[in-house]
Amino acid sequence: MIGRLRGELVHKQAPHMLIDVNGVGYELEAPLSTFFTLPEAGQAVTLFTHLAVREDAHVLYAFATESERTLFRSLLKVSGVGAKMALAILSGMSADEFGRCVEEEDVASLVRLPGIGRKTAQRLIVEMRDRLAKLGDLTPAVSPTQGGLAANRGSASTDAVAALVALGYKPQEAGRMVKAVVEDEMDSEGLIRAALQSVVQK
Repeated sequence: MIGRLRGELVHKQAPHMLIDVNGVGYELEAPLSTFFTLPEAGQAVTLFTHLAVREDAHVLYAFATESERTLFRSLLKVSGVGAKMALAILSGMSADEFGRCVEEEDVASLVRLPGIGRKTAQRLIVEMRDRLAKLGDLTPAVSPTQGGLAANRGSASTDAVAALVALGYKPQEAGRMVKAVVEDEMDSEGLIRAALQSVVQK
């Protein structure tokens, strides 16, 4: 089992990244909460990982904090929740916001996330209530860096839409979400944050 990687960040395009560890390139997928903490390409990075073994592929998932990975693994234990949905949850709201949704039985906020219907939201609330209590404080121990997801502002909207589509939003929906919040001088990180917040806060 690969539990942690430390190496050079070669490339990042949410939700994928490539890390060089002593000459070996590892392809990883990560929630946007992790992407918001990444440095610029070429810099060193340390990430906690989870290896998912499927019939057709071995997929390595990356997390900025151990608590993020713990929540991801706990979500995978919920009936009907796969890795893609777990990543969408971690990308669409913070651990604190998710905990509030579970505690307050806020189905409406959960169903705004891609791929989550009412039955799945209700199942998440029921099955995660006790698990979250056992997990304790899941507040991230790191702060976002100033690196962001993309330095090229000209492609910020395109990058933001691509990241939202990768999370499970339909292309037209992702385009509308970004268009509704776009402002001059916003980078892709800012656009993604604003678009996701607009959905959760409706």
